Amino acid sequence: MPKNERELPSTIERSPKHAQEIYEKTLDSAEEEYGEGERAARTAYAALKHSYEKVGDHWEEKAERGPSDRKAEGGRDAPGETKGGVDANATKAHLMDLAKRLDISGRSSMSKDELVDAIQKANDRASREARKK
Repeated sequence: MPKNERELPSTIERSPKHAQEIYEKTLDSAEEEYGEGERAARTAYAALKHSYEKVGDHWEEKAERGPSDRKAEGGRDAPGETKGGVDANATKAHLMDLAKRLDISGRSSMSKDELVDAIQKANDRASREARKK
């Protein structure tokens, strides 16, 4: 599909222009390499997650570029699950700050892994709500 006719995923539409550009350029390149479909979209999201993290219903630039979770560190065939745009490699302090911004209750007693899971759930909830508007 020509890129001027392509709709961006809603979370990316609500994100900074730079995030949109990363996603679109990578998707164009991946579609040339793999054809349209899930693999190209996964590649575009992987590129986006290297520089951005999902916060609520949009993407925000990360303080430090790099893989966002164990799956991203190891590439396509690495074991593990993606964390849906949450920067699981961020510090616990950063994750606590995000949890506070997202008004996640019980965050002060959560482990780092629990914070990542709670942020991912809060992000999914915020995205669903934003799509209803």
